[in-house]
Amino acid sequence: MMEYFASLDHVLQAFIATLFTWGLTALGAGLVFLTSGVNRKFLDMMLGFAAGVMIAASYFSLLKPAIEMTEAEGGIPWLPAVVGFTAGGLVLFLIDKVLPHLHIGFPQEETEGIRTNWQRSVLLMLAITIHNIPEGLAVGVAFGALAADIPSATFAGAVSLAVGIGLQNFPEGAAVSFPLVREGMSRTRSFFWGQLSGIVEPVAAVCGALLVVVAKPVLPYALSFAAGAMIFVVVEELIPESQLEKNTDLATLATMFGFAFMMMLDLAFA
Repeated sequence: MMEYFASLDHVLQAFIATLFTWGLTALGAGLVFLTSGVNRKFLDMMLGFAAGVMIAASYFSLLKPAIEMTEAEGGIPWLPAVVGFTAGGLVLFLIDKVLPHLHIGFPQEETEGIRTNWQRSVLLMLAITIHNIPEGLAVGVAFGALAADIPSATFAGAVSLAVGIGLQNFPEGAAVSFPLVREGMSRTRSFFWGQLSGIVEPVAAVCGALLVVVAKPVLPYALSFAAGAMIFVVVEELIPESQLEKNTDLATLATMFGFAFMMMLDLAFA
């Protein structure tokens, strides 16, 4: 099965990989059919774990290959990494300021972005959707980089990135669906909104893969851009939400474990 997957077009690989990550988002959202709620300490641990995975992926799967790529081609090693990383954070910052959304656990009056009368369910879903854009982009450029035939970009590394992001998507689906159930929404509709937050990942992945396949010179910038966008999400959203209920030690330890897990995954299969 893996050999067949490795033989596919790189854009198709990115699409299939993010169908997997979307599927795990849906699986997490589907927990609403099995239980009445998720323990808040467990949820904070999972959010912390997700933060650790994304931090490690940003360096080992994105920034490090971008730096090595530029160095191998005789360029200034830090330039694409710095420019792309900064641009990724700035673009997410602008989206965050414009697109209406509400972070999980916060009251509706703390809705961010342009003022709107949209329902809380839509605002919660959009918060996770913003989070998922850089994740899908990261998987897309990782698989798209394989077309450039550069040693630092490996199939195993791209697969490990998709697996790591997929695993941390599981609690995100639950983090959207369960609050909606508590607010009186039916379990079916809560599941629908929870899984819908992950649909942007295949779209972003295909766009990212197509970009680097047809324009190899932008690859280090694209990898770094995805890293910057992910770090913005971690610092602005995941870490604050994981510590909102004062489960600080548990969330912090989970973040460290998530980082170590993703580091192991990336290096073991590189």
